[in-house]
Amino acid sequence: MSRKPRVHYTLSDLKDQTAPSKKDVEKILRAADEIIFTAGRSMLAKILKGSKDKKVLESHLDSCPSYGYYKDLTLEKITKIIDWMLVNDYLDIDYNGRLPMIIFSEKGWETYKPVYVEELYNCILNVNIDEPNQDDLVERLKGTNREVIKLLLLKIGESKNIGTIRFLMKWQSSEVKKVRGMINGAILKLKNS
Repeated sequence: MSRKPRVHYTLSDLKDQTAPSKKDVEKILRAADEIIFTAGRSMLAKILKGSKDKKVLESHLDSCPSYGYYKDLTLEKITKIIDWMLVNDYLDIDYNGRLPMIIFSEKGWETYKPVYVEELYNCILNVNIDEPNQDDLVERLKGTNREVIKLLLLKIGESKNIGTIRFLMKWQSSEVKKVRGMINGAILKLKNS
């Protein structure tokens, strides 16, 4: 039995496409983060459109902060913007088996990290210490890229916001040794500020 060939894709004609704004780039990268190496351009366009597609809803992609960001644009226009992101090295395509999947390029990842750090920092500031959503946030942080965690803890340590210490202590109690050490460093910095 022969293997099925890879699914090929063709990028949109970009001759009339203008560069998206900095905010647009950040929103597209935020949406892409939800599907890295699990879906392709069409799913990314559906998230940004705010589609009620069954797969979007089943995967809870409607809870992404960028869901519906381009609700007033057509899927074709959104795909063209995504293709601009690919051509300009913010995103890339890699194959998962025979299907082309969205991944971050190095430039895209470096652009996205501070955006995600800011989102996580705001989540920490807004979490109530006594609510169950605090446990959800701890679990989310435990599954977050280590580079992002490092930047997040640097930001917290430099914030001089001692109100974050209780959350940091809760998070620290369930982390691996290396991350516990980074969290402890942030706590010490806060206490000495």
